[in-house]
Amino acid sequence: MAHWTPDDIPDQSGRTALITGAGSGIGLETARVLAARGARVILAGRNQSKLDEAVEVVRAAAPQAETATLLLDLSDLASVRGAAQRVAETETIDLLFNNAGVMNLPTRQPTRDGFEMTVGTNHLGHFAFDAQLWPAVRRSAVARVVTVSAIAARWPLGKLDDLMSENSYRGMAAYAKSKRANVVYTLELARRIAHTPVKALVVHPGSAMTSLQRHGTGVLTRLFTPLAARVLMGSSAGAAWPSLYAATSPDVTSGEFIGPAGRDQTSGTPTPAKLPKDAEDAELGARLWADSERLTAVTFQP
Repeated sequence: MAHWTPDDIPDQSGRTALITGAGSGIGLETARVLAARGARVILAGRNQSKLDEAVEVVRAAAPQAETATLLLDLSDLASVRGAAQRVAETETIDLLFNNAGVMNLPTRQPTRDGFEMTVGTNHLGHFAFDAQLWPAVRRSAVARVVTVSAIAARWPLGKLDDLMSENSYRGMAAYAKSKRANVVYTLELARRIAHTPVKALVVHPGSAMTSLQRHGTGVLTRLFTPLAARVLMGSSAGAAWPSLYAATSPDVTSGEFIGPAGRDQTSGTPTPAKLPKDAEDAELGARLWADSERLTAVTFQP
């Protein structure tokens, strides 16, 4: 694959992108780059003041950018429903980024609806959001759905049994489950929309210093994170490349898993990545989809 950078993104004028978790990190960088290429961007997140600050960052890069904000708390299905309905009623969404997430919570915490917080936010919240705003995606002739997973999706800890970590809880195990669920969900979505113009892709950003890492706890995290930031991790800007590539490149195929091509897949040109074990299992995909509909009480028929 030839070297790719965001400079290769074609003009995005006339397209609308909706990005969850757009207040900082990869989501903000995705919004900034797409706005600079002419897209209208809707920045979604749960903190209005943070979203307002993010809009100023976007407008600094693209003074003529058309922006909007959307209050969305993915850990609260009522908030998800309200935000999705507002979008579904009025918008055409060409690029949908399921980007927001939480990571490595020290104790098992419930969402407002009683789900384990990590899976509830990273997977179930996005599943319910996508399902209910799908009319806005269908209006686009060129829509793409890009879900941000992680290398952790490949970890053995990420098996999708005990999805809510009711039998035992470890912060990184719950994160790995949520990230594998992102992959399995996207591949199942790709199967269900195979005869439509919509493409569904999943990406991993490699390793980058974002707010996810800064929210870690414990002595090892406090010692390791500064070192990792200097030695192992790239920037949020580079970590957004797989998302931007998946959303705009003419060379991608629905159902692909995209990640950085650099050493240990931590940075570099986006390229097809190795899928987690069993992620392509259609039976697993159908089971996760059915479980997600049951848990969220949202029917998703794309």
